[in-house]
Amino acid sequence: MERRVDELGRVVIPNHIRKALELEPKTKVKFEVSGKSVIVSKAYPTCIICGSEKDLTEVKGKHVCADCRRQLI
Repeated sequence: MERRVDELGRVVIPNHIRKALELEPKTKVKFEVSGKSVIVSKAYPTCIICGSEKDLTEVKGKHVCADCRRQLI
């Protein structure tokens, strides 16, 4: 399947792909470059300090993992 990039640099993700990834409106996605390809995946919260996805606590809208919380105390 092919899509065109519009004048603002946007591309519509086809409905069947949004459903498969459970991408609801306002869901954050992550973009990665691999060679000459772009990988789009559902973004998950990560620690703002180290990038870990494990044992997160939300503080004022930001996520911090347990290890980084211990270091901040």
